[in-house]
Amino acid sequence: MALPDKDKLVKNFSRCPNWEEKYLYVIELGGQLPALADEHRQDKNLISGCQSQVWIVMQTNEAGELSFAGDSDAAIVKGLLAIVFSLYQGLTAQEVVELDVRPFFTALELSLIHI
Repeated sequence: MALPDKDKLVKNFSRCPNWEEKYLYVIELGGQLPALADEHRQDKNLISGCQSQVWIVMQTNEAGELSFAGDSDAAIVKGLLAIVFSLYQGLTAQEVVELDVRPFFTALELSLIHI
């Protein structure tokens, strides 16, 4: 199952009436991530500094578009990966650098601090 695009995510999150529903939806999104191949569960893909184990693999196609794969041993973290991957999937490295993610996370109502 493919992850929803960022517009669909905003729409789906807007239907969650409270934090508990948002939390459950984040976990559901994590369940939609394709399984990460064992060959990618290497130290070079492991994100250091996290309390849970998190692996992220990024690849670039011939057009310079990024694709992401990942996994975590924590359901909520895996769901957050799915959200971030939905936001960045298919962008170029330059587009990632230029993208202001704050409005997206504000629209999801996942921002605790409004700058």
